[in-house]
Amino acid sequence: MQNALKENILTIDNSSLVDKVETQLVDLLKQQKLKVGDAIPKEVDLATSLGVSRTVVREALTRLKMMGLIESKKKKGSVITSPDIFGNLRKSFNPHILDEETLKEMFEIRLVLEVGMADLLYHRITPENIIELKNIVASEPPITQYHLFNIDHEIAFHGKLYEITGNNTMKKFQKMLLPVFDYVHQSGLLKMQPLLRAFVSHKELVDILENGTPEKFRNGMRQHLENHYARIFE
Repeated sequence: MQNALKENILTIDNSSLVDKVETQLVDLLKQQKLKVGDAIPKEVDLATSLGVSRTVVREALTRLKMMGLIESKKKKGSVITSPDIFGNLRKSFNPHILDEETLKEMFEIRLVLEVGMADLLYHRITPENIIELKNIVASEPPITQYHLFNIDHEIAFHGKLYEITGNNTMKKFQKMLLPVFDYVHQSGLLKMQPLLRAFVSHKELVDILENGTPEKFRNGMRQHLENHYARIFE
């Protein structure tokens, strides 16, 4: 009897009116296919259309402004804007406040991104980029079997690779990922660092970029990161 009663009870919608209006506004902007720079309806018109007070609409619009979806313009009112997709995300991307599963998944995302960037690199790299990469690796200390990761060297070399791709969004994401990567590496969340296996160094990766192919670079980067993958799968 009790089980049957539970099955017939509808889930209570405990979201606030402002939450609902915020969702409706986002849906409305999508339906009207508004683009960056387009003005959205006035506050009073939105309140009338949605059947709520202007106070509720105003608070929902404030949330959209905080998310970077709209902004106020003189003589135009509120307009659609291109949000900084990493702005709010960056504030919560502190490895000390992320749970262990999320941290491990961030570790994995960085590995996947760098193996997959080969074609972008080969399409956009210049002879000047090769010289810059050679200068970066020339200042690196030798890799030993007990040490495969140094945050400063990773930022310098891999950061340059992201820059060469010409993908600014991916570059911003990389800047957030590397501190997480370093934290996971040092924290003990993964298995202990193994002795180095077949390892492709930064210098060898530069050689592949200069003389090889995207496929060879993918394989080289995969081997470069092999010892990190080993900590996930073994």
